[in-house]
Amino acid sequence: MTLTIHFDNTYARLPDAFFARQAPVPVRAPKMIAFNDDLAKLLQITPGDVQDMAQAFAGNRLPTGAEPIAQLYSGHQFGQYNPQLGDGRAVLLGETVGTDGVRRDIQLKGSGPTPFSRRGDGRAWLGPVLREYVVSEAMHALGVPTTRALAAVETGETVFREGPMPGAVLTRVASSHLRVGTFQVFAARGQLDSLRRLTEYAIARHYPEADGSMGLLRAVRDAQAKLIAQWMSVGFIHGVMNTDNCSIAGETIDYGPCAFMDTYHPNTVYSSIDRMGRYAYSNQPDIAVWNLAQLATSLIQQMDDKEAAVEEATEIVHSMPELLRQNWLTLFRAKIGLTIDEDGDLELVTDLLKRMAEGQADFTNTFRALGSDTARDQFVDPASYDSWAEGWRARLEREAQPIDVMAAANPAFIPRNHRVEQMIQAAVQGDYAPFHRLNAVLARPYDDQDDDADLKRPPAKNEVVHATFCGT
Repeated sequence: MTLTIHFDNTYARLPDAFFARQAPVPVRAPKMIAFNDDLAKLLQITPGDVQDMAQAFAGNRLPTGAEPIAQLYSGHQFGQYNPQLGDGRAVLLGETVGTDGVRRDIQLKGSGPTPFSRRGDGRAWLGPVLREYVVSEAMHALGVPTTRALAAVETGETVFREGPMPGAVLTRVASSHLRVGTFQVFAARGQLDSLRRLTEYAIARHYPEADGSMGLLRAVRDAQAKLIAQWMSVGFIHGVMNTDNCSIAGETIDYGPCAFMDTYHPNTVYSSIDRMGRYAYSNQPDIAVWNLAQLATSLIQQMDDKEAAVEEATEIVHSMPELLRQNWLTLFRAKIGLTIDEDGDLELVTDLLKRMAEGQADFTNTFRALGSDTARDQFVDPASYDSWAEGWRARLEREAQPIDVMAAANPAFIPRNHRVEQMIQAAVQGDYAPFHRLNAVLARPYDDQDDDADLKRPPAKNEVVHATFCGT
């Protein structure tokens, strides 16, 4: 049986200035690691036999209808503008429309060099491929908008990073790969016809109700404000929120040095390349606003009345912090069992977080334990929790079903960094059992799953992951 994907491509119909036509570079000995059957059904994909799929998802065989391209974009990387980036190790095979009517991209990541590789090898090693597969699927199960993983394939080739590593290719699915940086590259070059064409395309594909460029900006603001609040509510740290890693569709994209917090602290950083803490956990809302301002700057370039456009864009960008705060408070209010909006709720939440930071409490386990009122065990000094909980319990008396609210808002399982690293090390040795176990458990993050309770455990001192890496 042959793998069948019903491609319905639109981005490849845009002018050549938007991309480079680039076929994936074949690999020596592709071997399937994982295939996401549920996602394939959503995408109306008919699986083939294992070897046929390995060939297709490694880039050795193009499925009928694929039109492989590498997309062009630029972006601010840690605040510094890079005028040309683009897909340096990925090709977009094409688009398909799912059973839900949503159009999505299917992209191979680690499929070889492109014209945008900037002297890179265009490949990915096994670790980052498995990390993105596990974390992106976990984020989907947590209810956070995200790109997803359709397949992972060994290449049978060696990739050189810190040393020789086994190569792999990830098949990634996104509602599109349009980034803030996609707009920036045309604005910076003064290619206004391309910028207008891109704006029209983005509106038609993602926000058909949006009224022109400023309508698009408002829609992206709303989507990003929801997304960042959701990240915060599950303790997620993206790690590299450059504008080329910021999707206008409001999805989490480009899982590189990402991580979930264990012990809570607002200044937590894992990314090995974020030496100044620009993208620390608590900085993520501010960076989202900064990124939106870069999109606004790009969109303004195509407006006839730039003075009016600047005024409107300024209002849109300046309104984002309050929107983020409202979304954040709604989610964190639910995490402590509250649905009724009352004065003092913000202070109740922030006081708990302050005590968690001081008490070295585990972020996920503390919030989960609120439902059984055993959260005090997470604190170095349980008395700190007790004094907070007295006021909290009094506040809960005015809520109808706080236990159910907390159970739905607080996952029992997240992709803990030490478990992800252990999974990668096992896979490098040819053992994929930890990878498959993590995927199975993380598919139901809000269920207790007592047989897998060990995956809830924070790392021991010798298991703590201090830095995560992007893999390029």
